[in-house]
Amino acid sequence: QVQLVESGGGLVQAGGSLRLSCAASGRTFSPYRVAWFRQAPGKERAFLGHITWSGGITYYTDSVKGRFTISRDNAPNTVYLQMNGLKPEDTAVYYCAAKLVAYSDYRYWGQGTQVTVSS
Repeated sequence: QVQLVESGGGLVQAGGSLRLSCAASGRTFSPYRVAWFRQAPGKERAFLGHITWSGGITYYTDSVKGRFTISRDNAPNTVYLQMNGLKPEDTAVYYCAAKLVAYSDYRYWGQGTQVTVSS
């Protein structure tokens, strides 16, 4: 069983930066892909981007491309979301999720970490 724990959220002013962490534990962690999502109040959860565990290939949605960067560290088993140039509309609960194989859904989810951007 895989457990994911996000951390690093908080309150930041517009234009500021935060780095979120997603730490994996529970078994030998070797997912196919790890993604970041967010859910703002009253909105559906939105996909932000992902990183493949082998090769570190990243993909981002247009809404965060150029501002957010996903990276991973095999030891420890941690994925990061570096967020720069934050805007009030980035306020949301941020989640990481992992899938073990390419054709599966994101099966493992963290509990989320709150990011609040003040204007």
